[in-house]
Amino acid sequence: MSLRSPLAKAVGWGSAKEGAAHWWWQRITAVALVPLSVWFVFSIVPLAGADHATVVAWMQSPLVASLLILFIVLVLHHNQLGMQVVFEDYIHTEWLKLTCLILLKFATVLIGLIGTLSILKVALGGR
Repeated sequence: MSLRSPLAKAVGWGSAKEGAAHWWWQRITAVALVPLSVWFVFSIVPLAGADHATVVAWMQSPLVASLLILFIVLVLHHNQLGMQVVFEDYIHTEWLKLTCLILLKFATVLIGLIGTLSILKVALGGR
């Protein structure tokens, strides 16, 4: 038998006040990715079989480069939010969960940085 009240037992185990924001960002990125994905597919399909110069010329458009960067950032953020929930829900060993979450954040930032810099390099005409 415990002498602690139900409120005392619940303190520290309740809402961290960030679940709703996480949920909203997952939905916002999903909705934003719908038109971006449609644009991406309809932009890439005509480039199938195109030579390197044609693809580079396409990527050098400021609008295309901006949309590609936005697409990469949103895909990675959406992925990170989803994987975070999976890790938090299904990994029960605290140190392993924390390790996976940290590696996920680092991988997301690294992939986003590489993708963004690659697009900028092509768009700005670097070799």
